[in-house]
Amino acid sequence: MGNFWSKESSTVETEVEKTIETNEEQTSIGQKRTAHHVQSKESPPKKKTRQEKKKAKEPKQDTRRGYKDPRPEDQGPREPRVPKKKVALLVGFNGTGYQGMQLNPNSKTIEGAIFEALCKAGGVSKDNASDPKKINWMRCARTDKGVHAAGNLLSLKMQIPGDYDVIERANSFLPEQIRIWGYVPVIGSFHAKTLCDSRIYEYLLPTCALMEPIVSELTDQQLFPNDLILTNNDRENPIVKYARRSTPEVIAKRHAFRVSKDQLQKFTEAMKAFEGSHNFHNYTLGKGYKDKSARRYIKGITVGEPIYIHDTEWISIKLHGQSFMLHQIRKMISMGMLIARTNTPISLIQATFGEKRINIPKAPALGLLLERPVFDVYNEKLLKKSNKEDRIKIDFDKHKSEMDAFKQEWIYNKIFDTELEEHVFDGYLTSLDAHIGHDYDYLNPEGVIPDICVVHTKHNKPQKEEEDY
Repeated sequence: MGNFWSKESSTVETEVEKTIETNEEQTSIGQKRTAHHVQSKESPPKKKTRQEKKKAKEPKQDTRRGYKDPRPEDQGPREPRVPKKKVALLVGFNGTGYQGMQLNPNSKTIEGAIFEALCKAGGVSKDNASDPKKINWMRCARTDKGVHAAGNLLSLKMQIPGDYDVIERANSFLPEQIRIWGYVPVIGSFHAKTLCDSRIYEYLLPTCALMEPIVSELTDQQLFPNDLILTNNDRENPIVKYARRSTPEVIAKRHAFRVSKDQLQKFTEAMKAFEGSHNFHNYTLGKGYKDKSARRYIKGITVGEPIYIHDTEWISIKLHGQSFMLHQIRKMISMGMLIARTNTPISLIQATFGEKRINIPKAPALGLLLERPVFDVYNEKLLKKSNKEDRIKIDFDKHKSEMDAFKQEWIYNKIFDTELEEHVFDGYLTSLDAHIGHDYDYLNPEGVIPDICVVHTKHNKPQKEEEDY
């Protein structure tokens, strides 16, 4: 029959048409391409660029985190672009009535209120108002429910309008118990949490917490509606008792208490024993002795002289540390207080850094506040760079007068008033003094932790002894 090219022209044209049809059928689903346009393996089809893919997609509202876009459904024309800068936002707040600091969908939080205020004030564009992640939102230090902060820091990419003060406008949308002190331009890679080298907390404690225990009468039946319910935390042999809350006479006695120099000195020395690097696994939740993250460094602790508010004596404890774990400060305060009010040596604190797991009660959240985060390392490195006139260090002292006034009115006074009205510390002390069981048997003159009060959890369950071979 000869080769392909020796065939008659009509036969050749027919076979070429069939070849083209076959190649058309083998193309991907979609518009047919002729065989002349089929790419070879050496030349793959050109892929779409990211910009082309982005334009092809219809804009969708981000609802992954449950944040509601505050804009109306009819958004209208796109708003004009406003310059954005990476900034550190300096804030302060009274945490009463809020479910903590951190953003949490469907919860009333401090960050949620600040983010909403910035959206209304023009600090966050309408396109980014649906999710704080779009502006690299990050906090320096998280605070729990009911905890206050005279100074805290948030980092974000914020719009800086040129015709008005965005901070002043944002504050107008915030309740008086939440304030934005100002902002500081920072480097583009700034991260509020990782670049913070330490934090300073303050705890306000009424000195009646250092009184000797007042023994309460325990009953098997509930006699009053507000009686405290006490258990021994023993599943095998449970015991339930009831204790009456403090009478007006006991409350008055505690308010009238004045700490002695020896008691205050012992408490101060107990708190100083926490300084340095230690394993604080007993002062938080969910961490075992071998958990490396339980080791924390406390730079310094100071205990102030007594002050008098509403005829009650208080002391201020300042704690400066690199970072703190959940409940750590409240448990540290409680341990120092327990040692000072009982015949227990300060050496017990060193024993709590060991492997034995014990139950340390939490002091009330009412007295705790974050004074300010510290960015000394960041500031030092920043000022060493060139163009120093363009570098601004993070400094809360610029707002000291405003912060001090806010702290007095919205934090200190609220703490004092709440204790006067609700007797928070009185209830805490009553529950401690009426405690049943062996949990606190480590409060003894020898300063040792007996096995009877060791708590066994999944983090420190005793291992089975291996057989000898």
